[in-house]
Amino acid sequence: MASEWGKVDGKPAKNAGSPGFGYGLLPPALQHPDATMNIQQFISESYPEGAREEAWRDVLRIFALQSDLPPDGPGFFATAMLRGAADGVMVARLTAGPQSLSPIIARAELPLIVIPTEEGALLRLGANSQPVAPTEFMVLTRDEDWEVTFVRDVRVNVLSVSAGFFGGRKIRMTDFGGSRVAESRGLGAVLRQMAETAADTMKTLSDVDWAAVDQSLAELLLTYVSEPLLVGQESPGTATTAALLHRITRTIERRLDDPDLSAAKVSRLEGISERYLQKLFEGTGESFGHYLRERRLQRTRIELSNPQEAHLSVAEIAYRCGFTDAANFSRAFRERFGLSPRAFRQKQAEQLLEAAKVRDQRGWPGQALATWRGPLAPKGAGNDSRGPDNDAGRHPGESASGPMHHHLSVDASRVHWGYFSRSLKPLIEIASGDTITVETLTQHASDDPERMIVGDPGAESVFRWTRDGKGVERRGAGPIDASVLGRGAGEGFGVHICTGPIAVTGAEPGDVLEVRILDVAPRPSSNPDFAGRSFGSSVAAWWGYHYGELLGEPRPREVVTIYEIVNDADEPHAVALYDFLWEPQSDPFGTVHATYDYPGVPVAPGSVTRRYNVLEGVRIPLRPHFGVIAVAPKEAELVDSIPPSYFGGNLDNWRLGKGSAVYLPVAVPGALLSVGDSHASQGDGELAGTAIECSMTGTFKVILHKRQTLAEKPFADLSYPLIETETEWILTGFSHPNYLAEFGTKAQSEVYATSSLDLAMKDAFRKARRFLMSAHGLNEDEAIALISAAVDFGVTQVVDGNWGVHAIIRKSLLSGR
Repeated sequence: MASEWGKVDGKPAKNAGSPGFGYGLLPPALQHPDATMNIQQFISESYPEGAREEAWRDVLRIFALQSDLPPDGPGFFATAMLRGAADGVMVARLTAGPQSLSPIIARAELPLIVIPTEEGALLRLGANSQPVAPTEFMVLTRDEDWEVTFVRDVRVNVLSVSAGFFGGRKIRMTDFGGSRVAESRGLGAVLRQMAETAADTMKTLSDVDWAAVDQSLAELLLTYVSEPLLVGQESPGTATTAALLHRITRTIERRLDDPDLSAAKVSRLEGISERYLQKLFEGTGESFGHYLRERRLQRTRIELSNPQEAHLSVAEIAYRCGFTDAANFSRAFRERFGLSPRAFRQKQAEQLLEAAKVRDQRGWPGQALATWRGPLAPKGAGNDSRGPDNDAGRHPGESASGPMHHHLSVDASRVHWGYFSRSLKPLIEIASGDTITVETLTQHASDDPERMIVGDPGAESVFRWTRDGKGVERRGAGPIDASVLGRGAGEGFGVHICTGPIAVTGAEPGDVLEVRILDVAPRPSSNPDFAGRSFGSSVAAWWGYHYGELLGEPRPREVVTIYEIVNDADEPHAVALYDFLWEPQSDPFGTVHATYDYPGVPVAPGSVTRRYNVLEGVRIPLRPHFGVIAVAPKEAELVDSIPPSYFGGNLDNWRLGKGSAVYLPVAVPGALLSVGDSHASQGDGELAGTAIECSMTGTFKVILHKRQTLAEKPFADLSYPLIETETEWILTGFSHPNYLAEFGTKAQSEVYATSSLDLAMKDAFRKARRFLMSAHGLNEDEAIALISAAVDFGVTQVVDGNWGVHAIIRKSLLSGR
């Protein structure tokens, strides 16, 4: 098969290989194609499960690298983007799971420059190992023994320059020194920054511009690696002295959190005198005390900029970096960086929010700070208080002679609002084949509390919000103290009320969970004034696709429409009762919400003007379904509920209703299934921001398919949510099929800024091609012919951060095979 490597900027490349089922073809870069400036992209999703790791190894061979991938690891995911030529200058951005990389020893070449973008890299040279910080980079010669271990994920930029690039110029290979960890200072800082900028902009530079870039990178690399190996500022001293000083600085770096770290302690650790230690630093124009203080300040600056640490107070960060006096730290930080630590942190947040104006998305201000998050609420507080459900049936560990039925009612202790987490304690454990009835609530019930909350004990407990507190404190994956935008705990970075999680006995990573929807019914109002009737809400909101295209005044505006759900047997439908323009609402804590920016803000009576007689004569057919069906992702502790991904989540596909099923790849033990975001009806695209959001109760049959039993099944090669109806297979494509793995620590903000229908369409195509080849034995040409002639593609949604396109494959097409 001609893989994605067989294309350059969307066009066939030279030597791309012939079509067929040959997944093992080497990437064209290994076949020495025409050395014109080209971009090559790789994503493991293009390949069936058994071929992904070998395809990744093909990528690594371009750089004469090999991998010790963990054997039989489920859920392998990798991406690569490269520009340049293997026998010239090549810049690459590589992403993959934990593994170790080592050289395929070959003839001497210029060293590789490998720049990690996250923590977790460890370089072994001979018998010695040292960590590599994201502020450093690696200079790796290609003809010696070394190994780079990525204990979290491979997330690096790589610069490779072949000696052949310099034509007839003689390059003395022996002058480059050994492999090493280099600090980003002096010429090294320039080299690192230029390589990273080239990786960032490779898709936007013209061929002419890129030619200038690769020439500059080659000369800069040659100059840098030809210089003598000195650590620190240029100063008198031997290579031995420089190496010793480098070792000492690494010792300091590893112990910055020790408040008692001193010159005396370091000298004892290194086996030298304190006086000699001080002289080493004096030789660089530095003192030990000043160096230690500077490194600690730089470390706090990095951590204050890190969204992953937003749940920590400034004082906690200072203490973790070795400062014991908060006042002295604050004063030193202001003197060094011109802002107080708190003001610096706020400025970082504001800069990210300003950058977010590229494109706002649902529930999140564009490239907002999804990873600025806090820990789960303390045990016993709000929605994170966990315990067995009294009416939940069998408890974990109990045996059963056959399938059992369970009922999971909804209240504040049985929901998690706006996030998924691998660390949530399950409410109940069920066995494969069991059925379970799950009550769900819409997060939009507070748009009309009288119809959708009043008199309903479960809803009242979830939506309770007075000046004294909330029934559910955390609403979203953001910081619990609302230190980013001040919206409220969780910041609304994630909005869906999810009932669960539900553990499935024996579920392990690599298995597939089948969730079959047996029934869906709207939740009736418990208010005596509306007894027996059901209602829903739809918001044309600021995250809607339409928002920049409004014609009438006022502009901009958000409009909430309240519907009655008429669930009669002959013609179930929804009719609009009234709508209103969103007006600034003050929540019970006194925070003013100028836009619809935080879930569960009660719309106070009289605070808006209701407009009746809207959508007169229009009956919207019901398509009752669950927008969110998810298992817990493995990549992060708290995951915003808005962007869908391989684990399911906010799929927002109306086909997930009664009689359908969704197959989800299990990522964590027990699977941890959650359900929510119930809808009465929705159109493909969900253009204005929401469906008709309506509290509903669903009955599900849950079937666990163990990994070793998947062979020959249509979902044997599953790395995405696969929907099945009686007549169709529906494959879910996303702009970023696994954004958590692709973007790492920045994933929950980056996904909002980079989603597009073009990317989602490519993903849906790749999955359709893979499904037809893997599950039905078509070759690539056959699959593409069938896709173009008979597969329907639709826009699932353009408002969930990670945009969706689905491919619909009718089962009848393949009934004769």
